[in-house]
Amino acid sequence: MSGRVLVVDDNKVIRQLIRVNLELEGFEVVTAADGAECLEIVHQVRPDVITLDVVMPRLDGLHTASRLRADARTCHVPVAIISACTQYEVDSGRAAGVDAFLAKPFEPAALVKLVRRLMTPGAAAAAPGDAEPVVGPTG
Repeated sequence: MSGRVLVVDDNKVIRQLIRVNLELEGFEVVTAADGAECLEIVHQVRPDVITLDVVMPRLDGLHTASRLRADARTCHVPVAIISACTQYEVDSGRAAGVDAFLAKPFEPAALVKLVRRLMTPGAAAAAPGDAEPVVGPTG
């Protein structure tokens, strides 16, 4: 399976970690350092999936998700939050129309599985309240 993923995180190491893991699975990856940069490039990139960190400078992931959902050109693109996934982030993310959540730190296999699932036709068609539960380390 291939597809284009827009990875948005202000931490360069995390961006590279996500990029490498997805590229090893055949995905094309474009990165942005924050939500503002994401919104600047999203229409040229035309991603199949967007991953967002929550805490970023200029424009955080939750506001970025809301803006993506409000834009007719990006409202259909699946969005995943990859962050600490506090209860506030999950609740706010669901309200913003986020499709899935992955808690940091994450296993590379969980990241790949999440992106593949979101690329499945109709995966993002669920109501925001039906968003995928948080996937991440247990304990």
